[in-house]
Amino acid sequence: MKPKTGTLYGISVGPGDPELITLKAAKILNHVDIVFAAASTKNNHSLAVNIARNYIPDTTAVKVLRFPMTRDRNQTRKAWGNNAKIIIEELEQGKNVAFLTLGDAMTYSTFGYIIKHIQTIAPQLEIRTIPGVTSYQAAAARLNTPLVEGEESLMIVSGAKGGNRLRELAGKPENVVFMKAYRNVNDIKVAIDEIGNYPSCVGVKNCSHPNEEIITDIEELSKRIPDYWTLIIAKQNKPNGSSNE
Repeated sequence: MKPKTGTLYGISVGPGDPELITLKAAKILNHVDIVFAAASTKNNHSLAVNIARNYIPDTTAVKVLRFPMTRDRNQTRKAWGNNAKIIIEELEQGKNVAFLTLGDAMTYSTFGYIIKHIQTIAPQLEIRTIPGVTSYQAAAARLNTPLVEGEESLMIVSGAKGGNRLRELAGKPENVVFMKAYRNVNDIKVAIDEIGNYPSCVGVKNCSHPNEEIITDIEELSKRIPDYWTLIIAKQNKPNGSSNE
């Protein structure tokens, strides 16, 4: 008889506030055998573990998987593959495993790369992803600002390469969220200024964390020291809710 394998759960822990973790995610964390989380190769710190800590029993093993913070694709692919194999080893022993991810597990997440490798190496293993609250959803809620209304469109884009993605679009969406703005806030500001059609631009740093900060002046934001957990919401609607038309 073939031994029973475990299930891998992709657990979304939300942007920072532990109360934004879903009931389903909390329930699963209370029953899995191992909790995995990503960390830089430079340290053992995991913000995702800190957020989920109250939902993880003291008897549950928590293991940190190292990922290099680099743009070298060969290094990152090697790390994804090696860490996927570590998870597979536990699953093949019949253990149920959780992999913590900030925000939502299917939105700009390391988990997305991990499961691609697992599905290639061991496609028979069961994977279940638990959705969560993204940082931009939390930021919009914090600002009491709708992300989209009526027939408007919304573009979610990585700001890792500045404002080029917005510049390249022939038709500009009414609402744009720049995630991972970090060191590229200035170029994102320049791109927004070039287009000249986004009168409402707000930066949010460390959304839903104790040190959360809202910056309504993007000019001021562009002059500040870069902060890794920064996003920008740009809207064609004016702050008072009226459209530009």
